[in-house]
Amino acid sequence: MDITQIKSFLAVAETLHFGRAAQSLDILPASLGRQIRLLEDKLETRLFVRTTRSVSLTEAGNSILEDARALVAQAERLETKIRDVRKSETPVLRVGAIDSAAAGLMPQLLKMVREELPDLDIQLFEQKTIHLLPKLLSGSIDIAFCRPPDVRDQRLNFRTLFFETAVVALPVSHRLADKDSIAISDLADEPLIVPDRRSRPHSHDLTIKLFVDVGLTARIAQIAEEKQTIVNLVAAGTGLAIVPRWTSRFQVPGVAFVPLSIPQGTTRSKLILAAAWTRGTRDERRDAFLSILDKKLPELERTA
Repeated sequence: MDITQIKSFLAVAETLHFGRAAQSLDILPASLGRQIRLLEDKLETRLFVRTTRSVSLTEAGNSILEDARALVAQAERLETKIRDVRKSETPVLRVGAIDSAAAGLMPQLLKMVREELPDLDIQLFEQKTIHLLPKLLSGSIDIAFCRPPDVRDQRLNFRTLFFETAVVALPVSHRLADKDSIAISDLADEPLIVPDRRSRPHSHDLTIKLFVDVGLTARIAQIAEEKQTIVNLVAAGTGLAIVPRWTSRFQVPGVAFVPLSIPQGTTRSKLILAAAWTRGTRDERRDAFLSILDKKLPELERTA
């Protein structure tokens, strides 16, 4: 017997209204009606008396109501038990990371974790911070490597790890490509590619503030969303871009990455990388993962 048909029967029996029952199941009334008809055909009896004004249970419908509730409850217990068994057999840690961390931090960290926790299965999700934090709150991921927002949700823990190094991405043929380092003043007249502030406020603000700090205005030639797109635009000659050093791991042909000389100050904090997770939750896998991260942090920071 199809459990979906039983759930449909219960929804109508408890509301005595096909429209409200369909809404509670998030399906169309026509689909709900079809499930009820299939169940009635299977049982070879009418379960509801339907008129244009009302819906009521037949004697047969009333007689199976408690049994139907018991069947659904048993099915839900079975699903929960199977999920728990699967979870214990295949431990999975769901990790979110912004693009630079996914390119630079995670390949190194995952190798370290596999050496110490070979049975831990890790699923990696690459997204922007604005998408990762809601996923933490909903339970879709267990930990995220992100830029902490200026206003932090008190439901989340943020642990500062380190600051990523800013570099300049520029065409290999550019006059500055062979320099050991580049100052912001060197970029005064250069067209720049920057990310949209709505989706990447930290990276956007980093570029703008670096110029403001030395009394210059950034000459923005192009807005682009993804780091990979930005680096490809650099390769095409659209402009230069200030990006995290780990972005160089994208290895786009024709692009050089030169260290950016940043005066000591607060601007550097725009490239802070933090680990975030839901406050007040206990997770042995996450804690074991963080323990390895803590031990390897100095080694990882040297590459950032």
